[in-house]
Amino acid sequence: MKFFADTADVAEIREIKDMGLLDGVTTNPSLIAKAGRPFKEVVAEICSFVEGPVSAEVAALDFDGMIREGNILRKIAKNIAIKVPLTVEGLKACKVFSSEGTMVNVTLCFSANQALLAAKAGATFISPFVGRLDDINIDGMELISEIRQIYDNYDYDTNILAASIRTANHIRQAALIGADYATAPPAVLKGLVKHPLTDKGIESFLADWKKTGQTIV
Repeated sequence: MKFFADTADVAEIREIKDMGLLDGVTTNPSLIAKAGRPFKEVVAEICSFVEGPVSAEVAALDFDGMIREGNILRKIAKNIAIKVPLTVEGLKACKVFSSEGTMVNVTLCFSANQALLAAKAGATFISPFVGRLDDINIDGMELISEIRQIYDNYDYDTNILAASIRTANHIRQAALIGADYATAPPAVLKGLVKHPLTDKGIESFLADWKKTGQTIV
């Protein structure tokens, strides 16, 4: 599984990259608002040091507006993935951009039928929002499983990008099901390394090492 950092915080993205965990970045209007900086400026800076896909979302809801904004966004860098909502207009825009060789991330997916349509429209990534489904007592991981089966049935190339990730358990479950990517807040990605027994083991080893009175340097 590959990891995307779901943030527009440049410092956090650099930290995840230094850990060797970063395969790309996803942004959205809410994350850009938190950054408190001009949208295109933030995206351009991220693209300057991130080699993998960087999702930049259009704000328009109509087809012409999506095409106009997408054309501006994809000029920022070669690794831009245009992010469009899973609507009729979004699918039409997806078809145009994907046919022109531009990566497209179709977002706000909440059903297997929607994911099937996105794949047929040529989406590079489909973003099923597992956390938001869990919020309304629907199993988000069941959606990941359904999409995986459909895509495998018909050999679709669209990558499953598990989104709205809230916990390390979400990532574990998505990986077991076979999601290609997971996009998560930096705190969740960094939290994957944590385990109480690891901390306990380190404490024990250090105590034993101190008893030897030795140094390595």
